Amino acid sequence: MPGGCSRGPAAGDARLRLARLALVLLGWISSSSLTSSATSSTSSASFLASLVSAQPPLLGQCPPPCECSEAARTVKCVNRNLAEVPADLPPYVRNLFLTGNQLSVLPAGAFARRPPLAELAALNLSGSHLKEVRAGAFEHLPSLRQLDLSHNPLWDLSPFAFCDSNASVSTPSPLVELIMNHIVPLTDESQNRSLQNRSFEGIVAAALRAGQALRGLHRLELASNHFLYLPRDILAQLPSLRHLDLRNNSLVSLTYVSFRNLTHLESLHLEDNALKVLHNGTLAELQGLPQVRVFLDNNPWVCDCHMVDMVAWLKETDVVQGKARLTCAFPEKMRNRVLLELNNSDLDCDPILPPSLQTSYVFLGIVLALIGAIFLLVLYLNRKGIKKWMHNIRDACRDHMEGYHYRYEINADPRLTNLSSNSDV
Repeated sequence: MPGGCSRGPAAGDARLRLARLALVLLGWISSSSLTSSATSSTSSASFLASLVSAQPPLLGQCPPPCECSEAARTVKCVNRNLAEVPADLPPYVRNLFLTGNQLSVLPAGAFARRPPLAELAALNLSGSHLKEVRAGAFEHLPSLRQLDLSHNPLWDLSPFAFCDSNASVSTPSPLVELIMNHIVPLTDESQNRSLQNRSFEGIVAAALRAGQALRGLHRLELASNHFLYLPRDILAQLPSLRHLDLRNNSLVSLTYVSFRNLTHLESLHLEDNALKVLHNGTLAELQGLPQVRVFLDNNPWVCDCHMVDMVAWLKETDVVQGKARLTCAFPEKMRNRVLLELNNSDLDCDPILPPSLQTSYVFLGIVLALIGAIFLLVLYLNRKGIKKWMHNIRDACRDHMEGYHYRYEINADPRLTNLSSNSDV
């Protein structure tokens, strides 16, 4: 058939020629001597052995200090006192545990391999004594979704730790979950001195907003880190965030942080902090998030006149979970009172001056103190002239008093009085 795959006489002739050639080769091999046959077999064996030794190592091998499961795509190098990331990690690894080691520093490209670890999705580095994470430390991990850096004494987290080592390249990180709970307090004095001009809150904020690398992040856990405040723009570059955990810190206020751009936020954990009151700006932002759930348990709420707006908001909103459990901690007369049961008449403040008037009096006091200091300085610098002036005044007063005294003596003596009268006559 035209255009089909047909077999004709030409194909048969070709097959016949191939068969004859095979018979000739077979006869040539069979005519060789036994000695040459033995020599040939020995050389062939050595050649095959050399080929086997030249082959690259198997891709599925496991580093000696680790435990590997190819079926589960998991490698565990736990409590092995490793000083660096193993170099011969199998490329099939999807879950890598490097907990309880002595890594100390995570340099740029710490996980760069050939072939690359293209399937690594979950990386756990908790409790590995990490002190420094440098720029580009997690490069060449295109599938990394979950990263746990908890329980490490991090004192130097590069702003580009989650970006490429080349800061000019703005490549988004694949991270979806970032866990940084319970960063161990520093004990080394040299490291403490290096942090004198910066706070851990500022270091974390710089890493979260650098180059918009984490704009795909869904979960961020920063619990138990002794945070006193949240920098204003710490959440500015996390538009996809859905779960934010800030529990068990020392936050006293949320005034400076904005939640406005977190339109996908679903849960906000603020339990076990030092919050005293939430102000109107924060209340409005939380109310504007369509699906957020807020957790506020175990905070020392101060139930005074500044709590009026928050109590009214709590009675109307549905975003606060377990709001019936929220109670007052201060003042003493309001301790353990449920916030939802409070009325405006219960929330009062001690009578104090308005803030504007307080400021005026403080300014007036400062001005008067400055004037007094200048006056005393002038007196001190002119002390000699003032002393001479005081002596002159004293002499003048003494002469004046002596004149009064003389006139008094004349008026008191009758003889001098008659003499004065006769002289007038």
